[in-house]
Amino acid sequence: MDNRLIIFGLHELEGVGWKTILQLLSRFPEPQELFELSAGDMASLGIKSSIAEQIVKRLSPSFIEQRLQLYAKQSIHFLTLLDEDYPLILKEIAQPPWILYVKGDHSYLNQKLLGIVGTRTPTLYGKKIAEELVADLSRAGFGIVSGLARGIDSKAHIGALMGKGKTVGVLGCAINQVYPRENALLYRNIEREGVIISEYPIGTGMHPGMFPQRNRIIAGLSLGVTVVEAAEDSGSLITVDFALDESRDVFAVPGPIHSNQSSGVHKLLKQGAKLVTRVEDILEDYQYLLKPAEQGALQMSSRVIELSDEERKIMAIMSNEPISIDALLETSQFTFGHLHAVLLSLLLKKAIKQLPGSTYILA
Repeated sequence: MDNRLIIFGLHELEGVGWKTILQLLSRFPEPQELFELSAGDMASLGIKSSIAEQIVKRLSPSFIEQRLQLYAKQSIHFLTLLDEDYPLILKEIAQPPWILYVKGDHSYLNQKLLGIVGTRTPTLYGKKIAEELVADLSRAGFGIVSGLARGIDSKAHIGALMGKGKTVGVLGCAINQVYPRENALLYRNIEREGVIISEYPIGTGMHPGMFPQRNRIIAGLSLGVTVVEAAEDSGSLITVDFALDESRDVFAVPGPIHSNQSSGVHKLLKQGAKLVTRVEDILEDYQYLLKPAEQGALQMSSRVIELSDEERKIMAIMSNEPISIDALLETSQFTFGHLHAVLLSLLLKKAIKQLPGSTYILA
């Protein structure tokens, strides 16, 4: 039997985790030999006796065939770490999944990808920024990776689809489960227009620890990860930790300075994450990957929305909620004349809008 199918069979057994498979394959590079081992043989390798007994009892060609048929009936295919089309960038991480269960076109996993993560309870500002930023990244030819959770993740996937780009949804549950249920339509759209993946077999029960593990895949598939709104205790910052561990780039979109939803982002900025106030702040790090047409679009976009440091400071204070000129004066510490000049420049660039009562919002 093909080695990849034996690895698939091991992965389908309850209780057989990443480390157990590593132990077995390190000792038996040709997994066919596993069919000849006793539970005692496996236990001698340091494998828990109950797991060893299950492998000996259940792992067989017939079991593997039954599981293959189960996935085929649901139009789910899989990639193993041995496959040539397994995403190369994901092979680089410390603990790449042995199996990726896939719905959609897995070829997108080997394209240039960027991760977008953030809070599950975004503000209007966060939702708007996520959708617009991702739509621009998609138009520049990047696929978008996120976790199909509610909040910023959902907006990232939607922005990618709006930008006519591809998106990768990485699940923290079994491949055939939709969580949260409210994302059922989005799940189907991604399955059709992009790709959905999970490392969890059908029948895996959900528990909280699965979602942090999912985050290493988001980071691992991505050249860089951008955070849009995250409190200091946000689970999305776990993805940042994985990104840093794997030497991926980290970008952060600032929010209003008093917003708890952006406190984690601001902490990242203090720690050295790259500040993002426009799509070019990300794309300029990957110009070597852009096609000539994409580079031309980037240069044109840069000329249109070029902002000074002072303009960026005011933009970082503002959101989709109206803010008065008095509040802007207090927060920015600009003089009235200086602030008025900066606001006028932003209005001319159509970066902000003026509302009645001398209040302003992001355009």
